[in-house]
Amino acid sequence: MEMSQTLQTVIVFGAALFSVLLISSLVEYVVHRLMHARIVLGKKHLEHHVEDTGQGWWGEFLDYFLPSVPFIWLGFLHSIPAGIGWVLGVFVYACIAAYAHQVQHDNPDLVFWLDKPVHHLHHKGRMWHHNFGITFSFWDRIFGTYKDIDWKPEKQRGKYRLADYFQIQWY
Repeated sequence: MEMSQTLQTVIVFGAALFSVLLISSLVEYVVHRLMHARIVLGKKHLEHHVEDTGQGWWGEFLDYFLPSVPFIWLGFLHSIPAGIGWVLGVFVYACIAAYAHQVQHDNPDLVFWLDKPVHHLHHKGRMWHHNFGITFSFWDRIFGTYKDIDWKPEKQRGKYRLADYFQIQWY
């Protein structure tokens, strides 16, 4: 039985979107490791650790999105649906990663998608060799750099209002 053209288009779009999300999370992990090795933006990253603050969502978004611009067209090498999925994935990942980074500096209790806010713990535990993931922790687990340390939220996640999740530094 032949797959309908619409279903095939949706699958190609979804595969491209998922692929770029996965690749972006790996790039985030690798670049963060390179920052700690002082190969990429070593001085700027050291200042980030000393200050222990984010740049606001917009600044974080630009740091994630702008370096991906030269690669944003790659999905179009396959097809238009793949290209659109790829572009959307790059944009969505930059939005999510910017939020993940900023919220872990502003209120790590709100990192609802992880058991523990790994980037917050990376800073608080002064970890130079562990917990490089910011948005997700699975690359740390795969590459053996995950370090499980104790963390207790200030209050249970169910005690936060929806509006609390938007109370981060945006600019």
